[in-house]
Amino acid sequence: MMSYRIKKLATSDEALMRAMLDMFGQAFEDVDTYSTKQPDSSYLQKLLSSDTFIAIAAIDQHKVVGGLAAYVLHKFEQARSEIYIYDLAVAEKYRRQAIATALIQKLQSIAHEYQAYVMFVQADLVDEPAIALYTQQGIREDVLHFDIPVMQDN
Repeated sequence: MMSYRIKKLATSDEALMRAMLDMFGQAFEDVDTYSTKQPDSSYLQKLLSSDTFIAIAAIDQHKVVGGLAAYVLHKFEQARSEIYIYDLAVAEKYRRQAIATALIQKLQSIAHEYQAYVMFVQADLVDEPAIALYTQQGIREDVLHFDIPVMQDN
């Protein structure tokens, strides 16, 4: 077993955020999206300082071995918020060590501080390890997801 620490990233953690993006690219086999086209420093620092974005890294020594990115959604129907786990991954070599669970638990603690009433996540039907992980954490709801294109200027 490796030892690791869990850290909520702050504005000063741009290098860790970039390393987390690279780890996502490798874990999701999508380096082009996560590594090749990373935003500039100003964008990342603005994101990391936002009260609607949460980045949490699992770090072994100085290496990011797991990560979670989430968004705080402020609701309109009541004065409350939800937290949406957008991405969660653990580097292949570090899987099966409860790192994903530790990342979720850290987010649960942060969600409590934000006074969120629920956290939620989506998983692809073919992603059996993710479904198993999330089934341990909460209640499954089967829904459909639709991507709606953005209207382009004529």
